[in-house]
Amino acid sequence: MKALRPTQSTTLHFNIKGKRKGATIRVKEHNFRRIRPLVVAGLLAVSVVTSTVVPAHGSSGTWTRTGSLNVARGEETATLLPNGQVLVVGGSANLAYWPPAALASAELYNPSTGTWTTTASLKTGRYSHMAVLLPNGKVLVVGGEITSGAYTPSAELYDPSTGKWTTTGSLIVTRYGFEATSLQNGKVLVAGGNAATGGLLAEAELYAPSGKRTTTGSLNDARALNTLTLLSNGQVLVAGGNDANGFHGYASIEELYDPSTGKWTFTGSMKISRLYHTATLLANGEVLVAGGRTYAPGPLAEAELYNPSTGAWTTTGSMNTARAGHTGTLLQNGQVLVAGGDSTGTSAELYTP
Repeated sequence: MKALRPTQSTTLHFNIKGKRKGATIRVKEHNFRRIRPLVVAGLLAVSVVTSTVVPAHGSSGTWTRTGSLNVARGEETATLLPNGQVLVVGGSANLAYWPPAALASAELYNPSTGTWTTTASLKTGRYSHMAVLLPNGKVLVVGGEITSGAYTPSAELYDPSTGKWTTTGSLIVTRYGFEATSLQNGKVLVAGGNAATGGLLAEAELYAPSGKRTTTGSLNDARALNTLTLLSNGQVLVAGGNDANGFHGYASIEELYDPSTGKWTFTGSMKISRLYHTATLLANGEVLVAGGRTYAPGPLAEAELYNPSTGAWTTTGSMNTARAGHTGTLLQNGQVLVAGGDSTGTSAELYTP
């Protein structure tokens, strides 16, 4: 599970119900370094499912199970490739132990058979990283954690035609627990996260396919463990995460990034403030947010939909398995593949809009 790891408890002011004015409460910040092994202790206890489940369309707003990963992992990334397969990269298989070991392994999911096969491994194993499909069909993997308290700004490119990895330009700001997404202009937006030196980040930067890095407008609300989703209109939705303003430290105000101006504006708030969730753009233009964690114990199974035309959120069907730190990928058939997580091992399921 991606988490802030303060070395000591600190006292923070949080606005009640995420409002920016009014009464505040004083609470103690959780020491995530101590509780992390407890909430993910079930990861390695999950057995690998050996039977193959061929995916099929379910009824609207429902979830169905599919084939399991070859390697149990959490805090990995999943990217839809041009050929319809899904590339899953990195993560950690032993988040229940300290320090967690970073995985370099990668595997491919075939939606037509519901099975997984291995592919070439990363040059540098990592978790809490990000992966983005570039216009040229390659996959950019950037940043992340290589072991407890050790972070990397390095980046690698995966070529689906050869199945090999090459190095490319590094991040301007070393960070973890951040998000990245491709833009319609071909660049990649990186925003938020935790600084390697400590503290939440509002800073954002842009990566060009040439490898060049530039800065852009900062978030209004510094946050980490959020999601970034490219919308059909070219804007980017940032949702959830943890910050210094939301109730219990969970960001309750979402934002939109406009690439034409480089600025961020506020939009409607999720019904459930959460982190370690996924946010996937559907074929109808809505965004599916699924799972994650909130201040209540245990992962979430609940899911909700964001409508960019109204800025409003509505609930939809819950997952079969509550999960956090998982991946969510839109398939070419319109379904969403959700896989892994910090307490679910190799399990995966499909959402039918």
